[in-house]
Amino acid sequence: MEIGGGFGESGEPWFVADKRLESNELLVVQGDSPLLYHTSLNASNPHWIATKPKFPLKCKAKIRYRQASQNCTIDIENNAIKVTFKQPQRAITPGQSIVFYTDDVCLGGAIIENRQ
Repeated sequence: MEIGGGFGESGEPWFVADKRLESNELLVVQGDSPLLYHTSLNASNPHWIATKPKFPLKCKAKIRYRQASQNCTIDIENNAIKVTFKQPQRAITPGQSIVFYTDDVCLGGAIIENRQ
């Protein structure tokens, strides 16, 4: 199928759901596909505003600007931060930031490495 530059027959935009570098494939989907949702992510380079919290930590997080805070649990696995969300999140994007909160207090943040 040729995508071209438009919205396709359905009129919905196309989104990149996955980049499979080992096979040189780009997986694209239209609309609100389940392939755009993930329940956890790994992050690196954490920066804590006050002191490093104790893990596991239940808090809230945002993976994009103006997003409503999402319930999650942060844990440490193999010296990396693992974040598991209570509800699947749409379009978790490697290279972007995740920011952690308790109520209205920013605890810190990290860089998203990958999603599961």
